Amino acid sequence: MKEFFWGVSQSAFQFEMGDIFHRNIDTRSDWWTWVRDPINLKTGLVSGDLPEEGINNYELYPLDHSLAKGLGLNAYSLSVEWSRIFPCPTYGVEVEYETDGNGLIKAIKITKDHLEELDRIANRKEVEHYREVLLNLKKLGFKVFLTLIHYSLPVWLHDPVESRERNLENENNGWVNQRAVLELAKFAAYMAYRFGDLIDMWATFNEPAVMVELGYLAPYSGFPPGVSNPAGAKKAIINIVNAHARAYDAIKQFSGKDARVGIIMNNIHTTYPKDPDDPRDVKAAEMSNFFNSGFVLEAITKGNLNAEFDMETMTKVPHLKGLDWIGMTYYSRDVVTHSEVRFKEIPITAFKGVPGYGYSCLPNTLSADGRYVSELGWEVFPEGLYNSLEAASAHGLPIYIMENGVADSKDILRPYFIAAHVAQVERAIESGIDVRGYFHWSLLDNYEWGMGFGMRFGLYKVDLITKERIPRKESVNLYREIVKNNGLTRRIRENYLGGGKP
Repeated sequence: MKEFFWGVSQSAFQFEMGDIFHRNIDTRSDWWTWVRDPINLKTGLVSGDLPEEGINNYELYPLDHSLAKGLGLNAYSLSVEWSRIFPCPTYGVEVEYETDGNGLIKAIKITKDHLEELDRIANRKEVEHYREVLLNLKKLGFKVFLTLIHYSLPVWLHDPVESRERNLENENNGWVNQRAVLELAKFAAYMAYRFGDLIDMWATFNEPAVMVELGYLAPYSGFPPGVSNPAGAKKAIINIVNAHARAYDAIKQFSGKDARVGIIMNNIHTTYPKDPDDPRDVKAAEMSNFFNSGFVLEAITKGNLNAEFDMETMTKVPHLKGLDWIGMTYYSRDVVTHSEVRFKEIPITAFKGVPGYGYSCLPNTLSADGRYVSELGWEVFPEGLYNSLEAASAHGLPIYIMENGVADSKDILRPYFIAAHVAQVERAIESGIDVRGYFHWSLLDNYEWGMGFGMRFGLYKVDLITKERIPRKESVNLYREIVKNNGLTRRIRENYLGGGKP
């Protein structure tokens, strides 16, 4: 596989905190507020585990980078925590902007004076910290992929508890509020201004549909703000699309027109109909796929905005178009069947998941298809990765698999999981699909959002008391062998895949 990136991925909130003296905690994000909310704790929406007891990547990043280097990796993906850089609001840095006939923000005028103003209110300690992290990655020879938004937001932009209590009728209501578009553009410009010389690949968002579906339509999910508000969900996803476009512009403006700006989507065409011979189930799968990724990708690759959420009524909005590469996350599939429209405001929700498949399985069992199921209840379905790559390739852009992994504390499933999914990557490349990278989630056990520390995705186990990184030897050695040989070896195929190709 020519010029292929092998890497690992991490996010700031899940990895950074955990030094024993609690010196480097970040109390200014929405997730910090969310996981300690008494109502969430009482109802069991969150685990009670706290991120400040985590793995301390903030201080131990040189060790973690060296572990990644020891695997032979040539790329590393991470995010920055907006609330660390700007713990206080940036509203006072006022920028001029222009809206279109649809009420969307068409252009934002950001100048060097705005960046200098932002620089004066930024947390200089955190800016310097992130620069040191990035410099260390570059020193070790990694290509650096940086994501701006991996779920978490500053609490001054999104107060999740107040948003829940007031059902989004508050001012600091995150992506429901159009001013978030302006604020992200300013943040993106500042990141490009400060770190543009150290970043090889930019991503605006990680899994934006997850934030919308789980935060605004599934109050049982444990994601902030924990409401069922379809009107708010529609506003949020449209504002996210708009924010991507304006952040894309800002990065290009201050990091150079050659900067590569992408987005990382979940579930690109990984929903399957329960009965492929039933047209209603086939349509249900099409709706699920459009809801999870098609809506965003249509807008930012073709300038087609489906504001009616019906998969048909497209409004041409050329200024939303802007994407240089597609990132994807893949863990499992979804299997759906036809249902009545779940939210009348969102016509494309005429589908429901089928228990026993994909993400809807009982942990440590076999799925309804007889597939292995992880500790998190996610079915191992490697061929879904090929289907996803095939669908993504229709957009004509380079593709990077930015997350792929399994919750497996005993390292029983992981070796097979890695080998089987890399086999699908090779299959895709052999069929002519432009796949350029594979990033394992994750190097280390970490904080799995509302579920806390219970789910173990790491190639390395982390002792939360001592912070020691302990290799899960079979998976570590397997991934190292794959990277060294730039793909699967005969030994791996024979030992893990029965000697054949998928």
